[in-house]
Amino acid sequence: MAVGYLMMQARTAHDALPLSGVQIRVLDDEQNRIYELTTDENGETRSVSLETVDKSYSQNENFQGTPYVTYNVLAQAQGFNSLYVADIPIFDGELAVLPLALVPMQEDQRNSEQTEIVVGAPAVTMSGQRDQDGPEGDLGSPYVLRQVVIPNPITIHMGTPDAAASNIQVPFVDYVKNVASSEIYPTWPDAALRANIYAIITFALNRVYTEWYRAKGYNFDITNSTAYDQYFVYGRPIYESISRIVDQIFNEYVRRQGQKAPYFTSFCNGTTANCAGLSQWGTVTLANQGYTPIRILRNYYPDDIEIAETNAVSNVVTSYPGTPLRVGSTGLDVQTIQTYLNRIRRNYPAIPTITDETGVFGESTRAAVTKFQSIFNLATDGIVGKATWYKISNLYTAVTRLAELNSEGTSLGIGTVPPSSVLRQGSRGQDVITLQYLLDVISEYYAAIPSPGQDGIFGNKTGEAVVAFQRQMGLVADGVVGPATWNSLYRTYQGIGQNVPPSQPAPNPTPNPGNVIVYTVRSGDTLWLLANRYGTTVDAIKQASGLTSDNLSIGQVLRIPVSQNTGYFLYTVRPGDTLWLLANRFGTTVNAIKNLNGLTSDALRVGQVLRIPE
Repeated sequence: MAVGYLMMQARTAHDALPLSGVQIRVLDDEQNRIYELTTDENGETRSVSLETVDKSYSQNENFQGTPYVTYNVLAQAQGFNSLYVADIPIFDGELAVLPLALVPMQEDQRNSEQTEIVVGAPAVTMSGQRDQDGPEGDLGSPYVLRQVVIPNPITIHMGTPDAAASNIQVPFVDYVKNVASSEIYPTWPDAALRANIYAIITFALNRVYTEWYRAKGYNFDITNSTAYDQYFVYGRPIYESISRIVDQIFNEYVRRQGQKAPYFTSFCNGTTANCAGLSQWGTVTLANQGYTPIRILRNYYPDDIEIAETNAVSNVVTSYPGTPLRVGSTGLDVQTIQTYLNRIRRNYPAIPTITDETGVFGESTRAAVTKFQSIFNLATDGIVGKATWYKISNLYTAVTRLAELNSEGTSLGIGTVPPSSVLRQGSRGQDVITLQYLLDVISEYYAAIPSPGQDGIFGNKTGEAVVAFQRQMGLVADGVVGPATWNSLYRTYQGIGQNVPPSQPAPNPTPNPGNVIVYTVRSGDTLWLLANRYGTTVDAIKQASGLTSDNLSIGQVLRIPVSQNTGYFLYTVRPGDTLWLLANRFGTTVNAIKNLNGLTSDALRVGQVLRIPE
């Protein structure tokens, strides 16, 4: 009998918090218990072996049976709703890594509720015809983006375009791994896997680049419908063979020579369904004949297609430097990675402490990188390539965001009693800030609830988040925040606080001693960047703040010396910033910032440099 493997990872808040002590049962199709496991400090179980079918059957398009064996997983943890994942396909020789995103119970919830996810058969086995409508070479539409950008996250509608279904936001890399694991068999030859993954990446980027759905008024990038787009199963396991390839090529896509746009790479299984694009089963035949991935793709798409690369990734604090970092590397990029890993280590203590000199990639940095890679299923080579860089950056953003939210909740004075106001589109003020903060926190734990950001204005994004929350909680989804919605928001928020391991809060700010800026460290800050932003030196900041090293942590309060003569300091706009938030953060007014910078509107752009009154 052939053998496959399964490992579970229990985490919450976009992987920011590992959940240890989760009790997991692995069951067969008759609900017989095969394994009982408990997650460790990283939220992981060991890999377990499971009987399955010989891989040759999953490589033969004429085989009429099921070329794998399915299993079920039940995960339970105190303070969290339980999760049951059914019909998990296990393939010969393949490791399936199952993410378990557990949701905290609400404050007054006495018994755990159970969510069920059904994984089921890959799309390559489905007999339904695909109708992947897309642009036929005419990309002169005003809705086409200026450049090819990796959407991070990508927003997936969990149904056909007009269905009343939820939207899910996930990092683009995770989306591609999920779709590839949902569409095809992981046992296929490497060239066939790569050709299919290139088609999957390019199809999604084409949807984003042409704003195929958003130009039609939808609030998502792509659907999970096999009829319209490509298959995505939220909460399904990811196969290691697919994961490794995606990590290498997630920012590469297919285009025609001389063009920038991602080609419309439609596809179907090529057996029960035929189409003008790529045949999934046909890629296996061609790979077995020795075809390379690009040659396979040119067999189905125009002969002049090529593989291109984009390094534009949205919502990333610091972009990949372009060359891998390894032992012997030095400079600001190394310092950035060291800062990020030292902060991530607070949530993942298995990552060893970095003792190398700041900005120098030595053995302790390599050890920390290697352990990080091991925890997050990356190639454990101790080298920070693009996949490791972006995973570290994404996780750093997640862990620091939780710390910021905890600190912000204290400063906002959320309390335990909901406001009595009724909020709707167009509302403004402090109660809207409270609403947006609550939704921001809750969105970290509920994948179908988007984060609205906090600007004190009840606009479209806040409305979408409110409706998504109301649907999630079984309320009337009218987008109006009245007593029932307020009470549910508070119960959910307080349940998170009771059941989730707390992030470390920011220290209390110290009084401004004069001639310095009192600054709270945010995501992506380094002493070098702050020194340049405020026209001072690293040593001056360290001396004024009593620092003995260059390492910073989110929420840390610094004293930054500034010139006595300018009356302002320079600030670079970051994602989520608004004039209202900046004015409150730095103790000034919106009009003062606008007047000093000659601004005629409240609109800001990321990377814009502002003068902030001292």
